[in-house]
Amino acid sequence: MAAAATIPTPPAADWIDRAEAALRAAGHRSSGPRSAVLELIGNQECVLSAREIADELRAGGREVGVATVYRTLELLESMRLVQRLDVGGRSARYEPALPGGEHHHHHLVCDRCGRVTPFEDPRLERAIADLGRRLDHSVGGHDVILRGLCPRCAASA
Repeated sequence: MAAAATIPTPPAADWIDRAEAALRAAGHRSSGPRSAVLELIGNQECVLSAREIADELRAGGREVGVATVYRTLELLESMRLVQRLDVGGRSARYEPALPGGEHHHHHLVCDRCGRVTPFEDPRLERAIADLGRRLDHSVGGHDVILRGLCPRCAASA
């Protein structure tokens, strides 16, 4: 299996600008709390839950309620500006969705501590494409979530 590594993140400003433009084009007014959520999502390394987003914003001195974060995430998801990742028993997490699938990666989720680690694996991508061809199915997209124990939790088990 490919080693977990830091996934290169596209420039946050590109995603933030695209998201703001899409919201304006759809008739949504700009607001300080929504802009704060967009900025945080655009600058994240990987997935965050609504609670984590609200907590990080508060820690940075920006008072944004959890309900506002949830409403913003629902709107962004409905416009395909964020991708929702369901990691099981815990709350859903979100990350920027980019057109054309760039910044495509998968996730390892620790069943004990909930840590989410992004990874890329070209062999996995080829295997998925091969499977689609063998099954005569046009695969338009996919999400892979691998569950188990992270190195820290495995060492303490």
